[in-house]
Amino acid sequence: MKVYAMNQLPFGSKHHALRKSTPTIALTVTFTLVLFTVFPLCYPLLGYPLYLLKSFSKSQISISSYVAVKYGSIYENESEQKCDIFTGEWIPNPHAPYYTNTTCWAIHEHQNCMKYGRPDTGFMKWRWRPDGCELPVFNPAQFLEIVRGKSMAFVGDSVGRNQMQSLICLLSRVEYPIDVSYTPDEHFKRWRYPSYNFTLATFWTPHLVKAEETDAYGPTHTGLFNLYLDEFDEGWTAQIEEFDYVIINAGHWFYRPSVYYENRQVVGCRFCLLENVTDLPMYFGYRKAFRTAFRALNSLENYKGITFLRTFAPSHFENGEWNKGGDCVRRRPFRSNETSLEGVNFELYMTQLEEFKLAEKEGKKRGLRFRLLDTTQAMLLRPDGHPSIYGHWPHENVTLYNDCVHWCLPGPIDTWNDFLLEMLKMEGVRSYEEKLDLSDRKMKLR
Repeated sequence: MKVYAMNQLPFGSKHHALRKSTPTIALTVTFTLVLFTVFPLCYPLLGYPLYLLKSFSKSQISISSYVAVKYGSIYENESEQKCDIFTGEWIPNPHAPYYTNTTCWAIHEHQNCMKYGRPDTGFMKWRWRPDGCELPVFNPAQFLEIVRGKSMAFVGDSVGRNQMQSLICLLSRVEYPIDVSYTPDEHFKRWRYPSYNFTLATFWTPHLVKAEETDAYGPTHTGLFNLYLDEFDEGWTAQIEEFDYVIINAGHWFYRPSVYYENRQVVGCRFCLLENVTDLPMYFGYRKAFRTAFRALNSLENYKGITFLRTFAPSHFENGEWNKGGDCVRRRPFRSNETSLEGVNFELYMTQLEEFKLAEKEGKKRGLRFRLLDTTQAMLLRPDGHPSIYGHWPHENVTLYNDCVHWCLPGPIDTWNDFLLEMLKMEGVRSYEEKLDLSDRKMKLR
């Protein structure tokens, strides 16, 4: 969606009409600008500033456009801005999927929707088309050549693991990895692609910071956790220096009741129901956790890798919350004008963006690179891609709620790796341009 700057807004339909009444319009514009500055006007349903809307209708505004206006572009130069790969629509793709649950062994059981009887296949047959350009379908041979001799880590929760398993399945058309894990713990896996000397790893850290479960039951039957918001989780920070690419994510675990600590002192909690403990919004802990995780990366002396923040992917529970009968039964993607990012999802997304920009600024002082893998808008539009009840057999004696958080494999989450490959290719372009620039400077000094 095109976003108008204030000096581009169509105040009048004819230029000659503007010239005839310039003093009046100038006064009106001046008053309007002052009003907007003093009293920020927001569209009441979405929370977006009024000047970002193309009209006063319920048109969907691009998330990336909002970010660009409020925080500056996520791109480093003008050429990259010509194609914002994160803003677009889902279009039919009859050629998908590019693997199946029978050709890939890496699919987690709870995301193996076809194995467990999902009757429709349409959710697998879409691809993401950015506005104004094309996003190439994942090329496994190209990906493996780019990462030859390198290493990549997924740091975060089970949705991050979901993406890693998608990547293994997409790469399986070229090569399967061998397990080189240093522990039998499934939360910390390492895979190696011998033909390419490429290592892939996952680090389980759903809160990103040091945490401990103090009550497996808790106020909402999902546990009660102590989160030490200013302390590193050494389960991943002690091993991450060796990796060339780090993809970090966190989100849904912050809905669970937690007690927040700073300097080893309780500073509040999220729905802990403990006496004399202040209840704080979830965003408090979420912001502090990302700040600490980014601080960890920026403080590691030998870390030279590229950090990708994979943004929050909204869940799609309807007709009830996750533990009150909520489900995700839609069978097609939304169009971008059929839904919008709002409420808690919007706050989580913007919290990530704010902390990312701070970390990026700090990282530049050391020459570290931070990149935004912005999956939020694309996944907001995919209520049809979740496992729902198709993560286990109907007759199994298990207590599992409808899963509208994770993503079926194959499914829309495969597009995250389309994004990732395109970003890695852009890194190659940047490196080439930097080398040319360095060579040019050397020539000038001679």
